[in-house]
Parts: sequence; C-alpha cells; structure tokens
Amino acid sequence: MTTKRTDPPNVADERTLLESFLDFHRDTLALKCEGLTDAQLREATVPPSELTLLGLVRHLAEVERGWFRHVLAGEDAEPLYYSDEDPDGEFHALDKALTEESFGTWRAEVAHSRKLAAGRSLDDLGSRVRRGEREEYSLRWIYIHMIEEYARHNGHADLIRERIDGATGE
Repeated sequence: MTTKRTDPPNVADERTLLESFLDFHRDTLALKCEGLTDAQLREATVPPSELTLLGLVRHLAEVERGWFRHVLAGEDAEPLYYSDEDPDGEFHALDKALTEESFGTWRAEVAHSRKLAAGRSLDDLGSRVRRGEREEYSLRWIYIHMIEEYARHNGHADLIRERIDGATGE
C-alpha cells in the first residue's frame, strides 16, 4: 500500500485548513511506517526510550479515540491499549500486538473521528473531567490539538525511521 499525502491548501476557509492539516499529518505518520517490516516497526531505536513506530500508531489511535469519541461526542470510549496499571500500554507488549490489526484500529479511529466531526460547528463543545474539574473544548481546539499531537509525534517518527533505515523526508 502506498500512502498518498496531499499538501494542505494555501488559501481556504478555517475548517478546510484545519481538516487538511490534520489529514496531512495523519498521512505523514502512515508514510513514516510504510515499507518497514514488523520487526522494524517494533524497534525502539533510542534506548532506554520505548518509543517505536508501532507504539506511535497505537498511541495516536488512543488520541483520536479520546478526543473525538470521548470528549467531543461523549461516547463511553474505553482505552484500547492502556490502563490505570499501565498508562503507557500502547508502547508495551508489542511482541503480542498484531501490526495489521493495530494499523486497522488506527484507521478505524480516524474514520470515526471524521464522522463525528462532520456537520458540527467548530464552536461545538465537548467535555471531559480533568483533575477533578469538568473542562469544555471546542471542536476548533480539538483540531488544533490533534494537529499539534501528530506534528510532535511525526517528528519522533522521522527520527525513528532515519535510525532504522536512513530514510528521511518531510
């Protein structure tokens, strides 16, 4: 499979720009993982860090699920990979994780996120309890946060990929 990544437009309305930049970064993560073996996707290249490309895919599935399902839509979206006992579970037990299943879960969460955001105003609010207080977040804030989250982790993915096989790129 070859990921096609489209550059965001230079001029567009706010929503188009936000969605385009988020999709650009989602596609960038897929590109960073493309063409690698299962073993390479599980490789922590900078010990003692446990950060791996497969772990990042699983983490971003959790992030999509948390912000769009739980916060925006108020769904009862239980964690997929982490728990109170293992708050970084998406990066652990990768020897038991199925690569295609992990990518499929991430893609399904992305698709569900798009569905939940469709037709909503950027000013629509979702909420969650944080530090014992209920906080509200606009869809606009969620989009900006998701762009930031993917951009940061794509920087990690770029370094991991370069360490694995020397591949670089934006």
